[in-house]
This record gives sequence, C-alpha cells and structure tokens, in this order.
Amino acid sequence: MSAEVTLLGVRHHGPGSARAVAAALEQLRPDVVLVEGPPEADPIIGLAAEKEMVPPVALLAHAVDDPARAAFWPFAVFSPEWVAVRYALDAEVPVRFVDLPAAYGLAAEPPGYRGPSEPSGGVPGGTSPDGRPGPDLPDGDGPGDGGGPRDGGPDGHLPDGRLPDSQLPDGGPANGDPIGALAAAAGHDDAERWWEDVVEHRAPGADALAPFTAVAEAMTALREDGGAGRRDELREAYMRQQIRAARRAGHQRIAVVCGAWHVPALATMPTVAHDRALLATLPRKVRTEITWVPWTHRRLSQHTGYGAGIASPGWYHHLFSTDGDPLARWMTRAADLLRQEDHPVSSAHVIEAVRLAGTLAVMRGRPLAGLTETLDAVRSVMCDGSDVALALVHDRLVIGDALGEVPDAAPAVPLQRDLTRLQRTLRLKPEPEARELDLDLRKENDVARSRLLHRLRLLGVDWGTPSRSAVNSTGTFRESWRLRWEPEFAVRIVEAAQWGTTVEDAATGKAVETAARAGELGALTGLVERCLLAGLSRALPAVMRVLADRAALDTDVAQLAAALPALVRALRYGDVRGTDSTALDAVARGLAERICVGLPPACTGLDAEGATAMRRSVDEVHAAVGLLENAVGNAVGAAPPAADSLADRWAATLASLARREPAGGAATGVPGLLRGRAVRLLLDDGRLDSAEAGRRMGLVLSTASAPADAAGWVEGFLSGGGALLLHDARLLGLLDGWLAGVPGEVFTDVLPLLRRTFSALEAGVRRTVGEQVAAGPLGAPSARPAGPAADLDEERADAALPTVALLLGLAGPPPDGPGRPDDGLRRIPRQADRRSA
Repeated sequence: MSAEVTLLGVRHHGPGSARAVAAALEQLRPDVVLVEGPPEADPIIGLAAEKEMVPPVALLAHAVDDPARAAFWPFAVFSPEWVAVRYALDAEVPVRFVDLPAAYGLAAEPPGYRGPSEPSGGVPGGTSPDGRPGPDLPDGDGPGDGGGPRDGGPDGHLPDGRLPDSQLPDGGPANGDPIGALAAAAGHDDAERWWEDVVEHRAPGADALAPFTAVAEAMTALREDGGAGRRDELREAYMRQQIRAARRAGHQRIAVVCGAWHVPALATMPTVAHDRALLATLPRKVRTEITWVPWTHRRLSQHTGYGAGIASPGWYHHLFSTDGDPLARWMTRAADLLRQEDHPVSSAHVIEAVRLAGTLAVMRGRPLAGLTETLDAVRSVMCDGSDVALALVHDRLVIGDALGEVPDAAPAVPLQRDLTRLQRTLRLKPEPEARELDLDLRKENDVARSRLLHRLRLLGVDWGTPSRSAVNSTGTFRESWRLRWEPEFAVRIVEAAQWGTTVEDAATGKAVETAARAGELGALTGLVERCLLAGLSRALPAVMRVLADRAALDTDVAQLAAALPALVRALRYGDVRGTDSTALDAVARGLAERICVGLPPACTGLDAEGATAMRRSVDEVHAAVGLLENAVGNAVGAAPPAADSLADRWAATLASLARREPAGGAATGVPGLLRGRAVRLLLDDGRLDSAEAGRRMGLVLSTASAPADAAGWVEGFLSGGGALLLHDARLLGLLDGWLAGVPGEVFTDVLPLLRRTFSALEAGVRRTVGEQVAAGPLGAPSARPAGPAADLDEERADAALPTVALLLGLAGPPPDGPGRPDDGLRRIPRQADRRSA
C-alpha cells in the first residue's frame, strides 16, 4: 500500500492559512506531520506543548565556534507551522522539520558561495540579529528566511536589500509575483487585499482540503514557465528527501506544511540521484546549537533584520484568536485604549465605528471589513480625524507589544540561566515595551539591580540605558534607567558566555579583555568608572594596572584631560555604593599633576577650533580637581588644605594660562578664549579679586590687543555666566567702552564672536545689561544708583550670619554665643564689601 502525501501550501504567519491547516489536519488525521523549518530543532520540538511555552517565540540557531553567526525562525500563535506542530504534539503524532538544515546557512563560507555545478547556489537560513543576512542565505519563504508568502518589508525589499521573489518582474518567484498574478487574473489591482478577502477572512468550508487544492493548482500554473531559483531548488530537493524518508519509515498518511510556492515541486518527485546531485553542491556544515527564545510582535513587524514581513501582527493575532465577530471586539479594545489615554470615547463611538467599517467594506466590494476599513473608521469616529491618536492605536493594537515565554527546560547556556535567576530574584521582568525605572542606591535591592544593568551593558546587552529621571534630584543616590527587552539579546548573551558562566564572571572577563585592548587613556578611565558602577571588584585590579601603565606613558595632555573627569567621578561611588575606591586616588592625582605641568604649553598656538575643544577640557578638569579635593577632606569641620595642595597647583596653572599673551602673533601665546576662561575660573574660586579681574580685562580690551583676541577673551570670561556684569559696573563699563571703540572695518569680523558670547547669556542678564547701557554712562561703581542696600542694618544682618554659615558648612556656631561672628564667619563677604574691593 503506497503512502498518501498531502501537501498543505500556506502563507507564513497568515491567520487564514493557520485556520485552514487546523481544519485540514483534523480531516486528514495524518500519522506524521512534516513542517518547513530547521531539522536541528527536532529534539526540542516537544517543548512547544509545554504550558510555559507562550508564542510569539523563535528558534535560535547559532554556530558553536562563532555565536555571532546566528539566525532566528519566529512563530506566532497564528503561524500555520505553529498550528501544525501543536496539532501533532497534542495528537501524539510524530512531527519533524524538513527544510534545509541551519548548519548550511551558518556555514563558514563567504556570502555568495557557488556550488561547483551551478553559478547561483545558495542555502537557506535566518537573518542575523543585527540585520545582516546569514552566509549565502536565499530569499525563500520559509519561516527562517523572511516570513510571508515571498514578501519583503513595506518597501518591498528583503532584509539584505534584494527584491523578494514576489516583487521581481516576470514569471515565477525568481522573476514574478505569484499572488499579484493571481489577483490580476481575478480582476484585482491590490494583491494583499485580494489575498485577505479570499483566504485570511474566510472560515474553512465543508471540505477543508479544497483551499489547498486550489492554491496548488494556481501555483502549478505559475511555475509552468520555470523560473524557480537555485536556492529554492536546493531546499525543495532536501524536502523531497525527507518525504522519502517518511515513506521508508512506514508512514501512510503524511501531511506536509510548507510555503505554497514549493507545493508543485514537492508534488512531482524526480529521481533520488537528481536530488542528491543538487545537495552535493552545498558547503560543509558547521557545528550548530539551537534553542527556543522569546519573540515579540513588534519584532515580527520590523523589516530590518529578520522581521517576517508582516505589518500587522497584533491584528492577525486578533483575527485568529477571536471567536465570532472580530470587528466589534476590536473596536471595543480600541475604545478602551483611547479612554486610557484620556480621549473621550463612549460606547456610542464603538457602535458607530463598527457600522462605518462595515459600510466601507460593502462600498469597496469586500466580504468583510479589513484592517484598512477598520482604521479608517477608528480615525473618523474615535479619533476625530487625528492621525496622532490613530498612531497610538496602530502601535498598541495593530502591532502590539506581546512578548513570548519559553519553559525552563529549553536549552540555554549557563549565563542565560544565571540571568534568568537574577531577573526573578531582583523582580526585574523583561518586557518588550519601554518603561522607566528609578533606583534608590541606599536600598540593597536597588543597588543589586543597578549592578546587574551595568554588568549587562558591559556585555553589550543594553536592556537598560541610563536616562534622566522625571524626579528633579541632584543626589548621587538616585539612578534612572529606561528598560526595554529585545529578542536579539539572546544572541548577545550566547556570545558573552565565552567570558563566564555567571553575569558577574562574564562581565569581569569582558572588562579585563577590554582593558588589554583599549587604545586610549579615556577609554580606560571610562572602563574603570563602569567597573565601579557594576561592582566588579575582581576586575578593578587588572584594569587599574593597565590604566597606571598607560597613564605613565601617555604624554598627550588632551587625552589626560579627557581621562581625568571619569576617574574622579568614580571616586564618589565609595560613598554612595559602599565601593572601596581608594586605589583610584593615586592614579587620579598623578593625572592631575601631569595636566598641571603640561597644560600651558599644550594650549599655546591653538587655532579657534582647538581652543574651543581645550576650553571644554579645562572646564572638566577644573570641576574634577574640585571633586578630588573634596574627596580628601574638605568636609564640614575638616582641617584646611595644605599650602601646596592640588587645588593650589591647579590655580597656578590657570594663572600661567592667563599670563601667556600672544606677544608675537597668535602662535606665540594662549588664545584669548582660554586666557579669559582662566581668569573667570580664578575669580569664581576667590583666588582673584574683582579689581584684578577688571585690570586684566582693561589690558586685554585696550587698543594694543587684536580685536579678535579680545573678543575671544570676553567669550571665555563670560562663558561662566554674565551675572558678574550686573554686580560690577566697572567690568561692564570696560566692556562697553571697548566695544564702542572697535574700528568699523574690524567690527564685522568680531561681530559673530560677540553674538555667540551674548546669546549664551541668560535672557534676564541680557535684558538688564541692555537697560543699564541705555540708562547712561557706565563707569565707577559709585555711579550705580543707591538701592535698599544703603540702609542695611548690619547688626541685624550679623545675627543671621551664624545660621547661614552653618547651612553653607563654613563653620559652626560661635563659641561666645550670639554677637558678632568669629573669623571663620567673616569669610562670607557682604555685597557692599565686594563692590568696594
């Protein structure tokens, strides 16, 4: 008795095809089911029946020696292949995948491998997570090579940029669009709409096999002119071999679920020798591992990388899983979503939207309202014509954020299992939709969460990215993250498994390796900071040794200046996270000392672009030196710093910068931008009084200085804020006098610098400066109008100084009780004193 083979040609990820397959299998009652897919997954196919397996999921195959070479085969609940697998497992019928093995698609052959007998060889496989097709991958229609019925993305292209078979001109799938040809023969100009009307929106009839017979006849007619590509020939030869193997195994009722285009090639069996000759041209297999991983509807809808080529997975899921009238339920879900976003939508809107969608379907000659009619009705009735509200419905319902689940029994590397354990312990559930997470680093659980996220970032798994918190807080105990889980993280975890079996071990190994390969000092200091954030105490000694060696040899002041801020920021984490960061102090101080020595020569002769970059570095180093000094002991009640402290040496460096004027041309001195910035930093730190700053401004703004250099000096001086001009009329008068005296032929050259300088000031400062200039001549401070400060009661003000000083951390309450403050409190200058100085 010969075996009966029934070929069920489907459209991948189509709810209509999935329902038809379910009905056909119930009618056939096969004793074996063969499904298009990678045969390496046969040992784990039984996991699809586990309760913990919730679609969408995907098969992930990767090369053992190079996990980065990987491919996905996604399955949704409405995928015909998934329906066939679940039917076989529930009915306890053998089920196997029969497509060309993934080991060929992941073979270590260059893209474009050619077999010895044909010039256009190729093997199927999924697409890598970063959007690149695997080695020599065909643009077939299996679940591992692009999804849909030979369809590509919304732009009509496959992930690797080739036109899909359904988009090529003329003939079969190698040079034509089979669905488009069928739609044209039926008198329709929209192939997708025609396919939805005749397949996706129709329920199976009395004869469940009739649709498959009709599809097979249509595909046979389309393939009569040939045109099947070499890639399809290889796949179909392997599938025929698997059908023969099922017959030899004694199966009598064989059901084959495959892409509709392959049905004619599988219905007519050539000789065994013919198929063996085709398969002999394949490259050598590579060792491959495969497992189940969670997938998302959003990833199904994306057409870069492996995206299955369906634009509305949420809509398809609704059509497949809803009994009865899907339109009314869909409108109800849309109304509920809009109400949650504060849109005024009532039950009357739902009723009217359902009526409108049905009317549109009748007017357009469709048997049922499709997605187009549904969205048109939602836009008109519920969204008041707004595309913004409709975009919300499209994002949440048409696409959706469903994330699948896989059972613990699925094969996984130890690193993945450790990550799963940590996610459960720390109550961090991976979710496909983005969400904000605020951590309080004073809490043990939040510290553990922070370390996990930082360790994963070191491993290239950017599940969380640092973000700005909605809570306006400057405390270092708060940390904000934006979390979003992506399916391709499964591949990165497999790649990271080479570094260790736990997240901590893998991050440690990766950090040590990264330090050994780091090319710049800034990268090393950034790595130290990340190691401290991640709590990698075992990696720090090795990274610090490399950092110390590199810092001792590096002579580039710009690189030293770029490296210091990250290193000093890391010193703060000893207080917030309980991390011992004392080992960083010596390296940070060594970098700061070398910057103090090398900065003035490095700033000499810089052009405008170099001066701008160096100004940013000077600002960062200045802030870093302040943090470094505070870390040593400038706390409340601490002893004053030593006479020759790092802060003093940095102040001397700034003073040296300020004095280096270009006496013999721009190349002989420090640019005015840096000299002005140095003077302002010294003034803000109290190491230069306003009189001296005014004297230096007067010298720079004299006629002996080049206008361009003077304009740069003003820009650097005012880059810390222009409020200083409001409190010191002498500085404003000097600036006003210089500006009025700039020659007309030079004024055009310096105008852009001045506009840039004053546009960076606060709006209130610009307005007040303008008012003072318009009020009259600017000169000595005595010319300022008297204000309320003239009647200041100093005794009453002195009574408040002890409290103010205590708040500022300058000194404690005076030991002699109330009265005039002691010497420590006299460090708070009065405004009148500052003016007189």
